[in-house]
Amino acid sequence: MALFGKTRKDDDTVVAMLASAIRRDISFGVLPPDQKLKIEALRQSYGGSNHSMRECLRMLAAEGMVEATSQRGFRVTSATEEDLRDILLMRLECEKLGLERSLELGDVAWESRVVAALHALKRAEDAVQASPDVLTALQWDDACHGVSAALMSACNSPRLITMADQFYNQSRRFRLALLREGRIHFATRAARQTALQEAVIARDSGAALQLWAEDITEDLGATHL
Repeated sequence: MALFGKTRKDDDTVVAMLASAIRRDISFGVLPPDQKLKIEALRQSYGGSNHSMRECLRMLAAEGMVEATSQRGFRVTSATEEDLRDILLMRLECEKLGLERSLELGDVAWESRVVAALHALKRAEDAVQASPDVLTALQWDDACHGVSAALMSACNSPRLITMADQFYNQSRRFRLALLREGRIHFATRAARQTALQEAVIARDSGAALQLWAEDITEDLGATHL
């Protein structure tokens, strides 16, 4: 029984909600790269206690969204071209390995998850083009992540999936910046997604890996790197 009627589960829920809100604002640039994150100022904006906010920042630090400073504080992780290059490298390595293993190990249920995720992404892309606002952008980003997760879901490596999720979260700022700037080529993406679905169902590993590498690279606006 918890003291004062508050449980550990309640604390975890508060921390998760704070992390979701701050993660969103980092992704949309409301909290820009390298900005110092002061506990009291964050509490005034997002709520929570000192303890829950500190736990939230530790969670985001583990994801690579924020960094601990030498003064025992926190700041938003930088977003330089070097950062982009490194995140691209890690996404390619993790997600291509996950997809390769899924192509070897996945069953018909895995194929169905991939097809469903690609269909959901098509709906989200239609919605964000028709009504580009914060809500549709977040839904679109979730759908993008859904495809990545579905492609890796049969790789039989929880640690690889966790690592891929971490780098996906770190890449979110770059992808949403492209969306805000109108630099997403939706027609090209749609054609590639159709080809990717066909390659997955055919278990054409070479084509699927190449298409997914192209998608990740373009997803980060990194074709010039």
